[in-house]
Amino acid sequence: MADPPIEFLGVKFENPLVLASGILGITGDGMARVIEHGAGGVTTKSLWAKEHKGHPNPTMMGNEHWFINAVGIPDAGPEKAAEELARYRAKTDAPMIFNIVGGMMEGFGEIAEKVAGMGPKIVELNISCPNVKDEFGKPMACSISKSAEVTRLVRSKLDEGGAADAKLVVKLSPNVENIVTIADSVIEAGADGICAINTLGPGMVIDIETAQPVLHNKFGGISGHMLKLLSVALVYQIRAKHKDLPIIGTGGISTGRDAIEMMMAGASLIGMGTAVHFRGPEVFGKVAKEMNDWCDENGEEKITDIIGKVHANT
Repeated sequence: MADPPIEFLGVKFENPLVLASGILGITGDGMARVIEHGAGGVTTKSLWAKEHKGHPNPTMMGNEHWFINAVGIPDAGPEKAAEELARYRAKTDAPMIFNIVGGMMEGFGEIAEKVAGMGPKIVELNISCPNVKDEFGKPMACSISKSAEVTRLVRSKLDEGGAADAKLVVKLSPNVENIVTIADSVIEAGADGICAINTLGPGMVIDIETAQPVLHNKFGGISGHMLKLLSVALVYQIRAKHKDLPIIGTGGISTGRDAIEMMMAGASLIGMGTAVHFRGPEVFGKVAKEMNDWCDENGEEKITDIIGKVHANT
């Protein structure tokens, strides 16, 4: 089966698989390598308005079932990001999603202004990372009012900075009582789409030989295959309320069957992160083939036909 490109918020992706933010999204060469191995697009690591150090090592560990990290969103700043974007663009014209983060409210506005000048087509607003709580307080994605406020701010800064045509996707947290109410608030405030979900947490791992936390930060965000059950459910809930909403589904996807399940729940694009950590960038080509094989075996002529399919059957 040879699928036509998937159009997501007016941008064409060769297939629905995209590199999730935070994995191999640091250098232009690294992101281009992901495209070479079969990804339809990439998401940058979270970009700050100024250099951000992140947390000291050790920052991550995991196995085939789960993963935990407290990297703390390190970033070298927008000037370095612009350099890496140029390197990426020199190698490929595959879509890039700009993930931005700000800590406090004004920081989100500052990075939105800077990114606006880089010519983004899609901006992913990260208001849901649980690993910087000690530094900046509870993530904005845990508050209906703050989620809406930061979405309006970033939208206005993109418009003022010359990126009025850029589409805004807001990345939401599973660590809330009702993710649909948060989605409602950011959509009303100007979001064009949703990315669901960020990591679950905080989680903790203890080394029982030393009786010490494994991570320097003690706590971290949980991802990996175990997260798929939750991410599929939350994408389903958002799609049930917002029938035609463009959604990037991410969390625990590592096989073609996982990706098909997420798309049936309502996602148009599939973000993959932890699977890349364990299986390398080759996982994109493998998962794309598994998806196509499944469609052939089950009489699905186009991959886009399965988006939200479970809603029509329930």
